[in-house]
Amino acid sequence: MAKIAFLGLGVMGYPMAGHLVKAGHEVTVYNRTGAKADAWAKEYGGATAATPKAAAEGADFVMACVGNDDDLRAVCTGEDGAFAGMAEGAIFVDHTTVSAKVTRELYEAAATRGVSFVDAPISGGQAGAEKGVLSVMCGGDAEAFEQAAPIIDSYARICRRIGESGAGQMTKMCNQIAIAGLVQGLSEALHFAQKAGLDERAVVEVISQGAAGSWQMENRYETMLDDAFDHGFAVDWMRKDLGICLEAANETGAALPVTALVDQFYKDVQNMGGGRWDTSSLIKRLRG
Repeated sequence: MAKIAFLGLGVMGYPMAGHLVKAGHEVTVYNRTGAKADAWAKEYGGATAATPKAAAEGADFVMACVGNDDDLRAVCTGEDGAFAGMAEGAIFVDHTTVSAKVTRELYEAAATRGVSFVDAPISGGQAGAEKGVLSVMCGGDAEAFEQAAPIIDSYARICRRIGESGAGQMTKMCNQIAIAGLVQGLSEALHFAQKAGLDERAVVEVISQGAAGSWQMENRYETMLDDAFDHGFAVDWMRKDLGICLEAANETGAALPVTALVDQFYKDVQNMGGGRWDTSSLIKRLRG
């Protein structure tokens, strides 16, 4: 079993760190709000640390799941950052969805200290984190990935290395691009069914068993019909992710017309006061 530091105890990180304890690892957590770390330690029995550096000292692996590029830099670098506390040969695994640019920047910074850096963004939502069935897409050195994979398996359904540093983040962008179009399509289908006077639930029961079926349809149609959006991945975070996708598209020359349009639809939802609503709230735009 490994000695592990986990940085960031949001809706994803909190249960992920708990799965590591359940798997038998020795876990020390850091969270910007100390009370959250204390609550986690009380629930799972792990230890807490006052800084990322303190959490990382003596750890074989340091896992992070924070908010954005700036948050990730903050927990990695500086006098109190995790890199300052990590020993040569230790491995940093980043589960945050960030830009490939900051990933490669931190990969290089870690390398100067003899530390490996694996970008490992996740998909599966809060429910996936709680159940330990996340999809994890990784980039970085093959040897570091092979060492980290058994640790990640504590909360993953699938964990796969896609390529060199940044490849995991680029794959997560593909994930978010696909989700954006799917949620908009599902929203329009449910809206159309309602306007046509159809039984929306009966419609979904039938079409979900054919080519239209998707995870979004299976897991979100009921709450969408019930106008319930207080769960899952927030619109504010989705817009952050889609911004990363669109910036990368400009750099690579990829055309993302649907993604750009849905990003603006999510902006409309934010303007409706729905920044913290689940991403399936796109249907709210159509209801007026």
